[in-house]
Amino acid sequence: MIESRYLSYLLRHHPEAIGLHLDAGGWVDVTELVDALGRHGRVGNREDLEQLVATSDKQRFELRDNRIRAAQGHSLDVDLGLEPLAPPAVLYHGTHPGARLGITTQGLLPMGRRFVHLSADVTTARTVGARRGDPVVLQVDAAAAHQGGHPFYRAANGVWLTDHVPPALLSTLAQR
Repeated sequence: MIESRYLSYLLRHHPEAIGLHLDAGGWVDVTELVDALGRHGRVGNREDLEQLVATSDKQRFELRDNRIRAAQGHSLDVDLGLEPLAPPAVLYHGTHPGARLGITTQGLLPMGRRFVHLSADVTTARTVGARRGDPVVLQVDAAAAHQGGHPFYRAANGVWLTDHVPPALLSTLAQR
């Protein structure tokens, strides 16, 4: 069976690990992907990929016209073809306590990814932040960031993306 985490690794960061080549939009042919996975000991087929895409809780992947790609989260230089959008007035970012000092001084940066990832709701941000312990949830004044010239995009899975959020536009929500 094909695992979501491994597929994310391949389609977001290291397609070359199994000999894949993504196009400029991050897409790869499903047959090519399944064949490459098989050559590397990962058994699966198109139906497995369709099931993974349909049941992924975070909707990490897009499947279209016999091609698949990661919806967001790339460290690779891919063009997702997203149009800039005005974001909601407030968005949220979940992180861990160890990142707090850096965020306080530099704001939110993409780090090893192409964009900063933001959530439209506190629950999702808390879930994201909890991957590495007790979460810290930051409230983002997205309206002010947008007015200040930071472009915003919404990925196919609903995750909001931007290049940077200055520290002055962040506040920490009370933890429960």
